[in-house]
Amino acid sequence: MPKKGSIVEGIDIVDLGTKGKVIGKKDGQVYLCKGAVPGDTINLQVRKNRKGHVEGIVDAITSYSSDRVDPTCSHFEHCGGCSWQNFDYEKQLFFKEKQVKQQLNRIGGFESYESFPILSSEEVYEYRNKLEFTFTQEGWLTPDKVSDPSIRKTPSLGFHVPGRFDWVLQIDECHLQDSLNNEFRNFVHKTALELDISFYRQREKTGILRNLVLRNNRKNEWMVLLVVSEQTDLVHELCEKISTEFSQVTSLWLILNQKLNDSYADCPVVKVKGDDHLIETFKNSATEAEVKYKIGPKSFFQTNAYQAERLYQLVFDWAEIEKSDLVYDLYTGTGTIALFMARYAKHVIGIEYVPESIEDAKVNSELNEQSNLSFYAGDMREVLSRDFIDENGRPDVLITDPPRAGMHTDVIERILEAEPKRIVYVSCDPSTQARDLKLLHEKYDLIKAQAVDMFPHTSHVENVAMMRLRK
Repeated sequence: MPKKGSIVEGIDIVDLGTKGKVIGKKDGQVYLCKGAVPGDTINLQVRKNRKGHVEGIVDAITSYSSDRVDPTCSHFEHCGGCSWQNFDYEKQLFFKEKQVKQQLNRIGGFESYESFPILSSEEVYEYRNKLEFTFTQEGWLTPDKVSDPSIRKTPSLGFHVPGRFDWVLQIDECHLQDSLNNEFRNFVHKTALELDISFYRQREKTGILRNLVLRNNRKNEWMVLLVVSEQTDLVHELCEKISTEFSQVTSLWLILNQKLNDSYADCPVVKVKGDDHLIETFKNSATEAEVKYKIGPKSFFQTNAYQAERLYQLVFDWAEIEKSDLVYDLYTGTGTIALFMARYAKHVIGIEYVPESIEDAKVNSELNEQSNLSFYAGDMREVLSRDFIDENGRPDVLITDPPRAGMHTDVIERILEAEPKRIVYVSCDPSTQARDLKLLHEKYDLIKAQAVDMFPHTSHVENVAMMRLRK
């Protein structure tokens, strides 16, 4: 393998990898790096030798891919939020679909199943319904500004530089959420400076303004969360100015975070003005029935509502639910998929690790006047026991949407014992999904699979698989 620090020339970039990396090859050696796209030829500076591959950074691009496009955002080179904004979207889809098929084949061993073309996102920009920005007293300077002695670090509001907790890049434009997010963020930044409210210092753990969280629904109603280390008169004045300036803000909150980390899930919240929630509505196209979801300041909700609605529709269609069916929804979160299914089943049981999410699920059940749902909080391995299945009944249909790590083998064993007629498995990591499907293959056949692009211009891809109990 090449030595650390050496330059390897003439590496052809041939594929997309995970976590924003690309895969290059030369003379049978595999290389991983960021900053290039398939079709490029690069020179690479070696940083690490790993088992089976070499990692490094791009030293030079000697030949540019014909699939390169001009990035939309001025911050693309430094932000890291949109890894593939400089890569043709149709090609992104091609490589994501290819990745899913490879995982199902190489890890799962599946060859004979119906494969549908990847479900592309109708919105490739402004598709997110939530963004979180960070205040910092001294914003990170891009390499072209560091060398200019006349440019000084200033209080900034933006995104963390990838891999650094203390570097925050000032963001003037972001195309991930409705363009109004730019007006909100820039107004808050400007007004906070005018009011002379201190921005947070990540290393010293001092300062008042910590985070700005923006949530919106498809009706263009907005929830603004201002995360602060203490409540002051100036903070409340800032809130009042936000409310006066933007009529779209229907819910305004302060979150008091006096901890050393940025997580605010366990921090007290204070409603400043407006409603205590947003409402997002999905429609089941098979029946025209609507499902409403109540979103509070700490609620989890799929960040791409447009694509989530289409994902749930796919799950519903493949679940083939009948009125007599008992449905289990594992890793139910706030019950979003369970609610989408409920009125077509006899009963739906949702299980989730986070108790707060289960409380949201129960609220949403009441909002939709659905009484045929039961929700349980706890570790999946402990809740989904033989006694639980005996008490609640064996499921006819099982839906599972686990975290990236997939399902524990104990959970898979319970599923195999319960023998639901159909399983619909939603995954944000096709590799762990393929591993789990292989274990389920003991009793189930993989019938069909379809990749879903929830996050355009990133390396993330979801996959939906349907399995049927072997007779």
